[in-house]
Amino acid sequence: MTGDTHRYDAVRGPGTPDGERPAGLVPQQSPTPLGRLVATVERLRREVLEAQAAADGRALVELAKGILIGQLNCTPAAAARQLDVLSRESGMSPLALAADIVNQASRDHVSAIAAEFVERTGTDGGTDAGADAGTAAGTGSSGPAARHSTVSVRLRTAESGVLAVTADTQAVAESLLTNALSPLGAVAVAVWTAEPDGSLALAGHAGFPPREAVRWRHVPPGVSTAARLALAERRLVTLTDLDREGLPSIGRAEWPGGGRMTVPTGTGGRIQGVLEICWPRPLEPQAPSVERQVEALAELCARTMDAAPPLDPAATDALLPDVAELIDLAEGLHDPAVVLTPVLDPEGRLADFRIRHTGSRFVDPVGRPRGDVNGALLLEAYPLAAGESGLFDIIERVHATGEPFRAERMSLTALVDQIPLTSVADISVSRHGSAVLLIWRIQDETARLASLLQHAQRLGRIGGFEENLLTGETTWNAQLYALHGLPPTAPPVRLRELPGYAHPDDSAALGRFLRAVLRHRRPASVNLRLRRSDGITRHIRVIAEPVLDADQRLHVVRGAYQDISAQHWTEVALAATRDQLAHSEAESAERNRLALQLQHAIMPDTPPAIEAPGLRVAVRYRPAEIEALVGGDWYDTVVLPSGLIMLSVGDVAGHGIEAATGMVVLRNALRGLAVTGAGPGQLLSWLNTVTHHLAKHVTATAVCGLFDPRTRVMRWARAGHLPPVLVRAGEAEAFPLIEGLLLGALPDVAYVEREVQLEPGDTLLMFTDGLVERRDSSVQESLGHLVRAAATTDGDLDGQLDRLLAASRSDTDDDTCVIGIRVG
Repeated sequence: MTGDTHRYDAVRGPGTPDGERPAGLVPQQSPTPLGRLVATVERLRREVLEAQAAADGRALVELAKGILIGQLNCTPAAAARQLDVLSRESGMSPLALAADIVNQASRDHVSAIAAEFVERTGTDGGTDAGADAGTAAGTGSSGPAARHSTVSVRLRTAESGVLAVTADTQAVAESLLTNALSPLGAVAVAVWTAEPDGSLALAGHAGFPPREAVRWRHVPPGVSTAARLALAERRLVTLTDLDREGLPSIGRAEWPGGGRMTVPTGTGGRIQGVLEICWPRPLEPQAPSVERQVEALAELCARTMDAAPPLDPAATDALLPDVAELIDLAEGLHDPAVVLTPVLDPEGRLADFRIRHTGSRFVDPVGRPRGDVNGALLLEAYPLAAGESGLFDIIERVHATGEPFRAERMSLTALVDQIPLTSVADISVSRHGSAVLLIWRIQDETARLASLLQHAQRLGRIGGFEENLLTGETTWNAQLYALHGLPPTAPPVRLRELPGYAHPDDSAALGRFLRAVLRHRRPASVNLRLRRSDGITRHIRVIAEPVLDADQRLHVVRGAYQDISAQHWTEVALAATRDQLAHSEAESAERNRLALQLQHAIMPDTPPAIEAPGLRVAVRYRPAEIEALVGGDWYDTVVLPSGLIMLSVGDVAGHGIEAATGMVVLRNALRGLAVTGAGPGQLLSWLNTVTHHLAKHVTATAVCGLFDPRTRVMRWARAGHLPPVLVRAGEAEAFPLIEGLLLGALPDVAYVEREVQLEPGDTLLMFTDGLVERRDSSVQESLGHLVRAAATTDGDLDGQLDRLLAASRSDTDDDTCVIGIRVG
């Protein structure tokens, strides 16, 4: 072939002459040698598959010939001729006719599925992918009979292929895909084997890339996959879209969004693995007939997954080798063991389990001897085991999946004279070959309660005793010996000897205890200090009660010792802590009382109004609601020798006696400095020096103003404090927020002064932050609320201040000071 020769990218059909271009095809260049090799390998692979399918079909035809030989008592050649005659007369292909003959002769589950398919409505048959394969099978029809033949051919051909390669699971998977699943639209199939450890092994596959099969050759236990979902639910599972379900599985990357169908494979109630079928596109819910076909294929597949021969229902009394070995194992166990074997019904389904053997240590929950249980059916011996999630369900699941089961304190209920009796046992169930080993350990409630009591006594450091006054015998438990510091071989200490082991200071209380128990025969208790022989003293509580006989005579005293040393020392520590706390509370209350007295002495709540030349001054002070929060708010109004009037408001940080004393220091210092005649800025600078150097660890804020009655001019300065508010002609406005660092922060600070020209009738408000401060609002928002409230208040000065206090929205429980200055 020359380089100018072209080929067409299509397979020439039977009606396309060689060299003639089919319509719509585009010529391509000749393939490379590697491309020819790939095409040859692909062609050979298709031929092998076609040969395998033809061989499976021939096996089915040969099976039909054998049936005709048996029924007609004829030679093989005569049976072949008869098959050809029947095929021509019925209009069916030899393959479809062979499947029909096998169905009529076998009357098995495959024939039942085919018959069920015919009985279905046209919807079931019309939607089945096998209906479209009728022409390929040679039936020449698309009616119910044709669909019946299609299903029969598909299942019987797959069955023939499986029987031909029953020892090769890989060949079985390929036969299932070629003969039965491809007509349903499936593109791949995987056969999983369920291992005893709960893992899944890929036993066979078809349609998946080789590298994908290598990646999925083993699935560890506990990994959720589509196959494990069917294994866990023990039923056929249809997944419309594997990506939407979010389950990993083989081939998911090859066909994203494809559907899956997984069905357990097994016989006789045992599940050997899972058959997983893959579709390239989302899978809609399938008709019941299709699901029955898939289940039949899974049953065929199960024959290659268990090398052991199936149990014969007619020979259930035969003892298999693995059962005999399990019986030997059960005899060597120290726990009660039961060996069970499955009992199948005539159709091969699990019906019950037979109790093959009970171990020598077997303990029946209702007390029956071993002979009454050996050989019986499980549900006959224990009928209540059939309850929901009961013992029978557990054994059935272990037998089916091979996954062992263990549980502690499981309730077992049995019937005794039609009365249910419940026992508590630890259960272990495991599968060994075709048998199941059941181990249960019936718990002795008396021993369990005794063990609980022993642990409770140990944890509570309690020891018990019983003293027989008639025989003189005294019984102690091990914990009581430990409390006394005595070895278990030492003689117990009797109650009358107890004073010799107690502290002398406890003799009076111990005497009253002994008289109450031994003489007055009343229960009693006493706390004492027990002096042990090793020199250790323990604080012990002794509780005793008398036991009287039928004649009301005292003959036994029983009781308990409890080591309460830890409790005693805890109570001592708590008492000391309570005393210390009470002392601290008393000191704190005294400090708060002194701070409050000091504050009230300097600043009364409602001092009398101050009359000065050209103005009237009123003050309101509201202390903190909690005495422990006594703060350092202060105010002062004084007429200086120069005729000027000093007005000041301040707030010392903190609460308590330190804040109150700091307030006194700063208030008096500012009053003394004001006599110098300096301006408010200089006065605050000096006051900052006093705060920083003389007052220890004190910081404060303040506003200082000097009012000249002659000119009505007020000079003012601030040190970190809120500015005054001016109310004039029904309108209120805060002074500008000039610079001014709080007092005590730095050693040398200069403060800015401002002048304000006041007019007759003006009201000036100076206040501390307790009037406006809120936790949920900024300072500017709170100041704006005060400005609006001040604008709405009018009338006399005292009433105006009272209304401002009432309208305050502060929520900090801090003390509050307000000065009102009315210009005359």
